[in-house]
Amino acid sequence: MTIIEKRGGLHGVETRADDGKKTLIGYAAIFNSDTTIGDYFVERIDPHAFDGALKSDVRALVDHDTGRVIGRTKSGTLRLTVDNRGLKVEIDVPDTVDGRDLWTLVERGDISGMSFGFRVTKQEWDETGDMPVRTVLEVELFEVSACAFPAYDDTTLGVRSLEAAREVAEKLKKDAEKRAADAAAAKRRVAEREALQEQRIRGIRQDAP
Repeated sequence: MTIIEKRGGLHGVETRADDGKKTLIGYAAIFNSDTTIGDYFVERIDPHAFDGALKSDVRALVDHDTGRVIGRTKSGTLRLTVDNRGLKVEIDVPDTVDGRDLWTLVERGDISGMSFGFRVTKQEWDETGDMPVRTVLEVELFEVSACAFPAYDDTTLGVRSLEAAREVAEKLKKDAEKRAADAAAAKRRVAEREALQEQRIRGIRQDAP
């Protein structure tokens, strides 16, 4: 089963009407913008995190509800691009109940945030500061959403990733310590053999007439 994390923020959603076509424009993710996730860790998104993800067939949803599709990259009604700021989203809003309601809510300012659903495929952890920092390097992108409450409370997977990273780091540390101990023991054995050999040589010289 694929477990999806959700992130987002109040980065703003704009409306644009052109020749009868209504388009929502905003950012689902902002690069190198530190966000504290549930007081457990800080998360930032690398500018190259979406490089491979834009090739996927991604849906645009309302509030992450898979039953409320308002756009799709495959059909061209959802367009995703990456610029210096982040992951830019353009949604051609459909003439449906969800589409019309969403357009009105954005125009009124009731909905002003965007979010995205994803699975981390590559990440780095840094625990040198007061709080662990997770840098998301690569993701599998499933959906983007216009949201009244962009999700920042999805901490479980991040904490699990941190614990897994710590376990790997601890194992690597123990393996390195074992290799160092084995190398030191081997060095001692060589030194002991050389010392014993030297003693034998001195004994032979002393016994010689």
